[in-house]
Amino acid sequence: MNQNQETSLAQIQNFEGKYPKQLWYLFFSEMWERFCFYGMRGMLTFFMINQLFMDEKVANLQYGATQAFVYAFTFIGGLFADKILGFRKSLFWGGLLMITGSLILAYDPRQFFFLGISFNVIGTGFFKPNISTMVGALYKGGDIRRDAGFSVFYSGINIGALFGGYACISIGKGTFLAGMVPENLRWNVAFGLAALVMSISLITFTDTRRSLGPIGLSPFRRADGEIDAGKKWYEYAVYLGALMAVPLIMKMVTNTQYTDWFMYIIGPLSLLYLIYEMTRHSWAEVKKLVAALCFILFSVVFWAIFEQAGGSLSIFAANNVTDKLLGAIKLDPNGVNNAANSLFVIIFAPIIGIIWIAMAKRKIEPNTVIKFGLGFLFLGFAFYTFYATRFFADFQGMTPLDMFTLAYFIVTLGELCLSPIGLSIMTKLSPARLQGVMMGMWFLASAYGQYVAGLFGASIVSDVENASAMDKLISYTEGYKQFALYAVIAGVILIVISPLIRKLMQEVK
Repeated sequence: MNQNQETSLAQIQNFEGKYPKQLWYLFFSEMWERFCFYGMRGMLTFFMINQLFMDEKVANLQYGATQAFVYAFTFIGGLFADKILGFRKSLFWGGLLMITGSLILAYDPRQFFFLGISFNVIGTGFFKPNISTMVGALYKGGDIRRDAGFSVFYSGINIGALFGGYACISIGKGTFLAGMVPENLRWNVAFGLAALVMSISLITFTDTRRSLGPIGLSPFRRADGEIDAGKKWYEYAVYLGALMAVPLIMKMVTNTQYTDWFMYIIGPLSLLYLIYEMTRHSWAEVKKLVAALCFILFSVVFWAIFEQAGGSLSIFAANNVTDKLLGAIKLDPNGVNNAANSLFVIIFAPIIGIIWIAMAKRKIEPNTVIKFGLGFLFLGFAFYTFYATRFFADFQGMTPLDMFTLAYFIVTLGELCLSPIGLSIMTKLSPARLQGVMMGMWFLASAYGQYVAGLFGASIVSDVENASAMDKLISYTEGYKQFALYAVIAGVILIVISPLIRKLMQEVK
């Protein structure tokens, strides 16, 4: 790295105020990408049941499998970014693949559903972990403003999730823009909208990437800024390999048994690779990596419960939730299911970020492990609230949108205690050369959470053939009570063992 790059990085990290300006550029790029991702996520289960005519149990498993591959590929994407592409090229390539997948779905979502989804799976793997890693690189080690920065970043991307989560599913169902979109093209337009906003994301990143200085450049880049011609072939091999993986992913996504095998293999292999990497680091660094692994393992439980949002809660919203908020505002319950969490994040993430900074200045901020534990307790309370919706239902098994939305408010409090802090702690505990890998491990834990979420969701589907709405209400809410108990137990365990994890973390707060 030459002197100019060192100066550039120093200028970035020695910013005045609460946030570096580059945070806002990454914020907008990620915002549009999340519009695409959450718009797509919100449509999956409903589309499979109502357009591909899958059984509810099969749709839950299929949703879990698809989302598991999305997050599993973030580990692979992080690895290739660390070793070959650099974060910037990895992000750009991932964006191109996501645009391609969304355009395929826009052309014919019923015939080419799994082909389009496969492009999006691989594209998200290259895009998602690397933009978060670049956010971490904007801060020096030990900068107390890092958590607040990640909280704002997390809030910003939820603007995209809010609009994407509501707009795409509502357009597809015909409850939004019905007068403007022909009925036979509603799903085409919904998927096409995802392609459009992903294009905006990529253009935003391309136009602002120069402000990032040396952050995210290829590891093969020489001091003079060039890359050896021989090393270029490594990049081309990654691009070619990603395209060749599309039919393989398509085959595995369409058959959930292959997903089972994949999940049985990828986790142990990633752990073995991490252990190998640990042998190349000091004992102090190894202890930090073990602490990071503890956070990763607990997060699997969190996401397995939290990610019912895209699976069982999507079905619950369609079958058992009314369309009136506060008795007067008519909203699509599936749109609320996809967007309520994001709206609450937008409102409360900056507030909680400011609270963390204020508490840190007074030296009373709870440590990261306690924050994680609180996240689980809020999640448990939220799912007890989903369970309690049964007590407010009418004789047709329809429960108020108000109670459903309240539960999502509590879910959000739990998420804000865990997820933005999780992104931040991975960058704090990881050595520089493993930043992408550990961020990928964090998202790989999400893959296992998604996978288990599909199994959980399928397990609570009513076994009654042609079940009534009341049968489904009882079956799903009983399952939510069980999930609430799992979350509370995990939170209590985490708080109890927090002193041990804090020792492993050493000076990291």
